[in-house]
Amino acid sequence: MARLAEKYKNEIVPQLKAQLGRTNPMSLPRLTKVVVSMGLGKAVAESTTKARENKRFVEAEQALTTVTGQKPKVCKARKSVSNFKLRSGYDVGLMVTMRGRRMYEFLDRLISLAVPRVRDFRGLNPNSFDGRGNYGMGLTEYGVFPEIDPDKVTYQQGMNITICTTARSDAEARTLLTLLGMPFRS
Repeated sequence: MARLAEKYKNEIVPQLKAQLGRTNPMSLPRLTKVVVSMGLGKAVAESTTKARENKRFVEAEQALTTVTGQKPKVCKARKSVSNFKLRSGYDVGLMVTMRGRRMYEFLDRLISLAVPRVRDFRGLNPNSFDGRGNYGMGLTEYGVFPEIDPDKVTYQQGMNITICTTARSDAEARTLLTLLGMPFRS
């Protein structure tokens, strides 16, 4: 079992029961999935052929695979936009959805290793909840993860991370994520 999953089961569930005043452990908020995505608009703009053959796209795909431990799904454009030189069906991004053990291991690395390595880090924005108990955050570069060799990074690329929970409200989700160790700003 992943370290963060054990912490949730043994330490966080009793604390949530006390804080939320519930006795049924199934009614407590828990993590359902983590979605990591990258928009690769620059790769599409630079390429004259398929984006998957572009060096920027290939490097981002390898980095996302290394960071998450899962092969990313290629996202395609739904509409054509002439101002961006984009046609329907072009490869415009990458996405990984993690659940279970992989999700807990990724979150553990994100909280304990990657987020503290962000330059000028002062805490995560506590207002980035969506109103349904899900939290979204962005990283400006994927080089903060320890698996990535900074010497091999030629293109800086950001990523979006969405943490989905079963919480009924943003307050419950924030309580859950704070107990998991997310460093929110005060």
